[in-house]
Amino acid sequence: MSHSALIEHLRARAVREARIAADRVTAEGLAAIVEDLLDEERRVLPARDRELVVQAVLDEALGLGPLEGVMRDPAVTEVMVCGPSRVFVERAGRIEASPVRFHDAAHLLHVIDRILAPLGRRIDEASPMVDARLPDGSRVNAVIPPLALDGPALTIRRFAATPLSADDLVALGTLDADMVRLLRDAVRARRNVLVTGGTGSGKTTTLAALAAFIPPRERVVTIEDAAELRIDLPHVVRLESRPPTLEGGGAVSIRALVRNALRMRPDRIIVGEVRGGESLDMLQAMSTGHEGSLSTLHASSPADALRRLQTLALMGDLDLPYRAVADQVGSALHLVVHQARLADGARRVVEIAAVDPGADGPGLTPLVRWRAERRSGERVVGAFAPEAARADWWARARGDAAIAGEGG
Repeated sequence: MSHSALIEHLRARAVREARIAADRVTAEGLAAIVEDLLDEERRVLPARDRELVVQAVLDEALGLGPLEGVMRDPAVTEVMVCGPSRVFVERAGRIEASPVRFHDAAHLLHVIDRILAPLGRRIDEASPMVDARLPDGSRVNAVIPPLALDGPALTIRRFAATPLSADDLVALGTLDADMVRLLRDAVRARRNVLVTGGTGSGKTTTLAALAAFIPPRERVVTIEDAAELRIDLPHVVRLESRPPTLEGGGAVSIRALVRNALRMRPDRIIVGEVRGGESLDMLQAMSTGHEGSLSTLHASSPADALRRLQTLALMGDLDLPYRAVADQVGSALHLVVHQARLADGARRVVEIAAVDPGADGPGLTPLVRWRAERRSGERVVGAFAPEAARADWWARARGDAAIAGEGG
């Protein structure tokens, strides 16, 4: 009997035994059942192999099957499954192939169903895509045939058990201590900040680190598609959008939550990511008493972020002219923090730029830029270079922070 066949055989028998023994069984109880079955069937295995078989049965019966091993590895930040025979993981910003394999597409689909079932979600041919959140905060996306042509695709984005602080980001080289102080003063001075970058560039991590600078006396409302932000402040209300039910109703959009948040007496609103008409509501909130709000946006540069934000705002239902939206962006937004994942896998803030309202629409004034100098092996070596405008902008922010009683 092959290794995989033995595991499946033991799993099926153990589940039957567990069902007879009790309504619920612990991992320890199930492991004891598997050990007894091995003895009963006189399976002679080396101690290490026996241990691996027992663990594999537990993973299949109670966990995520072959993925349990990589999910136990704290260095893995993302798991990407491209069908049953191709699994990739991300460690330290670098993607690498994993030896993990599924028996077939049905096995992978079974694991996806096991992930979604406790969350009250399902995936099938009628609804072949799903975006969900695991209890530990990890974000899950799954796509199955007929949309996924090479078999079910599963992506799990994991987050550190303890959110990274600004000091942690300095230690990782994401930004330097001067930039942290500048951003701290900007948040305390109630500047509206947009964190931009590509997928996997670390926008949400940086957003959470900036949110930690919000004074603890303020009421914060966070709004996300799948709740990822963990902000260590005493007065935080977390809102999460809801997809439609199988009948097509019951959906609650980010835009509806932004509008509702305005009725919740927030001092600041944090939108995990703007990607549609809610950007206009967010801009209006920033301009009407909720200064110091934060959000993220997918973009390839700060200039691209402003253009994309204006385009998204035009997707709202107010039918505003482009010029009015451009003026709104220029008056509401104060700072763009652009982050990127470099070729060596490092995540780095590559530019901080101030937003300036102008007669021809919003403009940008760079305050700090990352300048790559050379490659050293696989690493990209460079330095953060402050621009001339930084001193004046920072002095004004520090002055406003001091007036607000948050300087120092």
